[in-house]
Amino acid sequence: MNADGWRARHLDRSRNPGKSLTFDTMARHVPLRFDPSFETIPEDEDETQRGLTEAMLAIQRKTHADTGYAHRAVHAKAHGYLRAKFEVLPDLPPALAQGLFASPASYDAILRFSTTPGDVLHDGVSTPRGAALKVLGVPGPRLPGSEGETTQNYVLGNSPSFQIGTAKGFLRQLRPLAATTGHAEPVKKVISAVARIAEATLEMVGGKSATLTTLAGQAKTHLLGDSFFSQAALLHGDYFAKVALSPVSSELVALSERPIDTSGHPDAIRESVRDHFRTCPAVWELRVQLATDIDAMPVEDAAATWPEDESRYLPVARITAVPQDTWTDDMREWVEDKMAFNPWTGLAAHRPLGSIMRARRPAYAAARDYRARSNGVEIEEPAALSSS
Repeated sequence: MNADGWRARHLDRSRNPGKSLTFDTMARHVPLRFDPSFETIPEDEDETQRGLTEAMLAIQRKTHADTGYAHRAVHAKAHGYLRAKFEVLPDLPPALAQGLFASPASYDAILRFSTTPGDVLHDGVSTPRGAALKVLGVPGPRLPGSEGETTQNYVLGNSPSFQIGTAKGFLRQLRPLAATTGHAEPVKKVISAVARIAEATLEMVGGKSATLTTLAGQAKTHLLGDSFFSQAALLHGDYFAKVALSPVSSELVALSERPIDTSGHPDAIRESVRDHFRTCPAVWELRVQLATDIDAMPVEDAAATWPEDESRYLPVARITAVPQDTWTDDMREWVEDKMAFNPWTGLAAHRPLGSIMRARRPAYAAARDYRARSNGVEIEEPAALSSS
């Protein structure tokens, strides 16, 4: 199912949450317990990871040189920040009540909305979108490298699967993308407009352009109407799953596919997010799609969309945000300068799986270190929401 089909199907579910997001699914399709053999590590994975890390650092160096600020290597442009409440739902069935979701609890959380490139582009350029979620004060055994921390991080994109299935394939895409970062924004705007109309594959002289094909397919719609996905798999306690952040409050559902005007508005997405939260609240569900069949739901192919007729996304938590200013100087400084979002910062019960996720571990760590050194700041996991 493509992203448009997914949005249409889940818009109906958001309007009728009891219609199909029910636990009876689990009686028909038994969740599959995770087996370490589901992950297969290529012999040259270390080399691939080094290549990806260097490509991401190349993007950072370019944007740093161009702007004087060391942005994130991906998801560089933010569109807003939210303080929110994260509530684990009660009465979850055993297969869902795992790790963070083992028992009902309430936590503070931070949401950051973004677009995915490493350069900061005019919002008229059609690029995928992201949401990063950080849940604070979470107890439990930790992933290696995040011992002593108490956050659970999710890094999400607005399509159900990743554009490339493996780290090696992603490296082939990222290298030319790194080479073109920071260049020819007017060309990117024109190409993205053509792509939305024609829905065609884009070609450059010499072959397919990884940079420009990432501009296709994203309509100029309100970001807050989107759903966001882990795209790749994570452990879910004894099981494994994908995760989705889906709007459920009427104020958000009403924004699904609502157009926004980006002409003359380089930060139109940011403006629309800020305008919404001046007066409106928001509620999302965090949903989990438990794997039931390793062939249909592979761990090592992040480009595979797991079939929902085999396993639906089921709610495990509710995220609530009250009206607030989503673009204050204090929040921007705190989140942009002093905070990182990394799926490897969290509980061992939710370890990221597959080559795309494994490659993120060294790449995200290197990108964080580069930002800290270049901007002269200390990046650390928050223990609580700031008072400002």
